[in-house]
Amino acid sequence: MLTHVVCFKFSQPGQAEEAACRLAAMNGKIPALLGIETGLDLTRSSRSYDLALITRHADAAGLAAYQADPHHREVLAWLSGLSPTAVSVDFVTPDS
Repeated sequence: MLTHVVCFKFSQPGQAEEAACRLAAMNGKIPALLGIETGLDLTRSSRSYDLALITRHADAAGLAAYQADPHHREVLAWLSGLSPTAVSVDFVTPDS
């Protein structure tokens, strides 16, 4: 299982809620997307990001298919103008 985590910082933090909804709406639309979670930051500390995205994929090929999918590309295009800063990490976990 491959887990993909992205944290977004928005120009206007209020945009994070709509972004979370748009990201969550990909659920069930992308075959390579085995799971998705979004979460809004609660602490608002100086080192906080506004929104976290966690997606799960069978493997690296599944992540690549997700990233190339038109549903993902549409959300990504919308996000690119609102979130100038994002960081990500991808890691493999043993199958349960």
